[in-house]
Amino acid sequence: MSTPARAQWLLWAGVAVVLALLPLIFSSGASLTMMSLMGFAIVFALSYNMLLGQTGMLSFGHAVYYGLGGFMTAHALNVVGAGKWPIPLLVMPLVGGLAGLAFAMIFGWASTKRAGTAFAMISLGVGELVAACSLILKGFFGGEGGISTSRTATLKVFGLGFGPQIQVYYLIAAWCLLCMGAMYAFTRTPLGRMCNAVRENPERAEFVGYSTQMVRFIAFCVSGFFAGVAGGLAAIHYEIVTSSVVGAGPSGFVLLMAYIGGVGFFFGPVIGAVLMTALQISLSDYTGAWLLYVGLMFVLMVMFVPWGLGGLLLMQRPLLHGGAWRRVLPVYGLAALPMAVLGIGLVALVETAHHLLVKATEGPAMRLLGVSYDARSAVAWLAIVGLLAIGLLGVRLVAPRVSAAYHGAAQQARRGGTGA
Repeated sequence: MSTPARAQWLLWAGVAVVLALLPLIFSSGASLTMMSLMGFAIVFALSYNMLLGQTGMLSFGHAVYYGLGGFMTAHALNVVGAGKWPIPLLVMPLVGGLAGLAFAMIFGWASTKRAGTAFAMISLGVGELVAACSLILKGFFGGEGGISTSRTATLKVFGLGFGPQIQVYYLIAAWCLLCMGAMYAFTRTPLGRMCNAVRENPERAEFVGYSTQMVRFIAFCVSGFFAGVAGGLAAIHYEIVTSSVVGAGPSGFVLLMAYIGGVGFFFGPVIGAVLMTALQISLSDYTGAWLLYVGLMFVLMVMFVPWGLGGLLLMQRPLLHGGAWRRVLPVYGLAALPMAVLGIGLVALVETAHHLLVKATEGPAMRLLGVSYDARSAVAWLAIVGLLAIGLLGVRLVAPRVSAAYHGAAQQARRGGTGA
């Protein structure tokens, strides 16, 4: 076995070990729930990245296959529970995957005949069509109340009834690892490489004899399958599926996960899914303006870090290999100070404005970061403006130093390390 192949196997083994040991470190019910949410969010984000990152298809309706996979899984669980069929819960996510694949074949055959903006608009139209049908076809979608189910009515395997959250976590983690490995393997196949060629230069791909529409269609179907698996895992976790899962909200959220993590890298959406899930749960407990923070982060990432957090981390890899990281570490530390000041100013601005606009009935008194103040006072607003000004000025001053230090360290690493 070659050294790169051995390194990849070790990496995947490390991922499996981490997934297995996480419940031993974070054993509370809230932690298990959050990690379960991260599990199927990772599958969902990676399935979307097969469209956008791998094949260059921007979709605004990817939640259709996620939601329909969830609904089919819920119906299958109810049928199995009512008939007491000897089917274990372990294979139920396959029902969601097959449903996502079937609907992707139906909708994808027409939508993949177009690319670029036309494809994006068709995906948006399909998403709105299914969202409208979810309120009309009450027999399948259950109306506003959705479809409830029970994951414990299936056949027990090795005495596992999947009532405790720890068992559900390991089920989701196993499927997450399996889907991650399968999607990564797909990217290494000739078909996966051809998806990249269609993304980069569809005219040349057509010239050498490949049908770009067929490549897009196959990638669309594979993506729909894994989105359906993610929807099935979500149905198992929540034990209820509502019409909201096929709406514009989940489609926009998976786009945020992929872009913030980095669509150009396989593990970028994994980072985005973990971060966005953690932010959704933690920020929503502390502030009603958490969606505004997510939106601001997305705008800033697109403007200043379009390659995402994954790309930002990979940029540091040559410095680590070359030992040149010691050269940039002090500059990074220096840049962290004005960025922290700017972040505090932004948080103060958002929370103060939110308090005045949304919580006006509670009065002007508020408390933020351990400081009590009057949201209407001129002193408070001068302090907020001052923090923003100091932070912005500091970032502008330190940005050239960070860029120069990074490029100098990168050149040093290319020359052979610190001793060059």
